[in-house]
Amino acid sequence: MGWSFGRRRPVTYLLGQPVDPYPAQPPEARRGRVLRITEIGEPVLHTPAREVTAFSTPELARLIDDMFATMEVAEGVGLAAPQVGVDLRVFVYDLTDERGDRHVGHVVNPVLEMDLESDLETEDEGCLSVPGAYEPLARPSVARVRGVDQHGAPVELEGVGFLARCFIHESQHLDGTLYWDHLAPEHQADALRQRDEERPHVLAARHEIAVELGKKPAEYPEQPAGGR
Repeated sequence: MGWSFGRRRPVTYLLGQPVDPYPAQPPEARRGRVLRITEIGEPVLHTPAREVTAFSTPELARLIDDMFATMEVAEGVGLAAPQVGVDLRVFVYDLTDERGDRHVGHVVNPVLEMDLESDLETEDEGCLSVPGAYEPLARPSVARVRGVDQHGAPVELEGVGFLARCFIHESQHLDGTLYWDHLAPEHQADALRQRDEERPHVLAARHEIAVELGKKPAEYPEQPAGGR
């Protein structure tokens, strides 16, 4: 008889519920189109998004599919609707946490609750709307999100560590707040410097991945659309 000690099989959680099996490419990403990711300085990123009031619609389903496809091509772990130019309170996520577990899903009209008594964790954080820039940022290590799915069914999620950081980052996008807004001025300037250096390489990679996946790549202006 063979014995295995201390080895744990990673779990995939779809909207907080374990699923087995689950494909490497989410079905939404397979169906979706690749959209241009808005960039810091564009008004849609700096304005609170609107509540979703119509559920189970083809338009909402298409938005979520497109957000998953766009996130996959950009190699992101989370994406908010304003990042594809849509001012609605929706975000998607697909990430692997510190334990090796995968978390996938979307949340509509999320309400964020940060556990301010949890330890603060400082990690390098980036944003697909500030391509190529990473800066250290302290975040609470525990966060909860309550909302609904695209059909209006209740969603309640709790995140620890990296997952908590994702929930905070994406929920704050919907209030018009970027991680950049939390940085000290010198770190803000450094983030934009990194962006200026890395943006062409990041956009080239997004183009290449889209082609590899058989998707039409998004088109980006030569200079950031936000003007910063």
